Amino acid sequence: MIRRRPWLGWLLVPYVLFVAVLPLVNGVPLFVLWLLGATVLTPAAVALARRGDLREQRRWEVQVGRESQVGRAGSEGAAE
Repeated sequence: MIRRRPWLGWLLVPYVLFVAVLPLVNGVPLFVLWLLGATVLTPAAVALARRGDLREQRRWEVQVGRESQVGRAGSEGAAE
């Protein structure tokens, strides 16, 4: 799925920030700043993944629209 939709890789950012790297952060002030930064970056990562999905959806709708217009033009010409 990632090969077809590489922008979904942005959804790994919250995982990496909260789960994978969090144990490496030492010290309470740094820990609080790390959590704050990760909390701010998570919606940005999700927004980038959504942006990629919406772009692909628009591209697909345009492609389907062109195909349906070609089909209608051919059927209208045959009806006349």
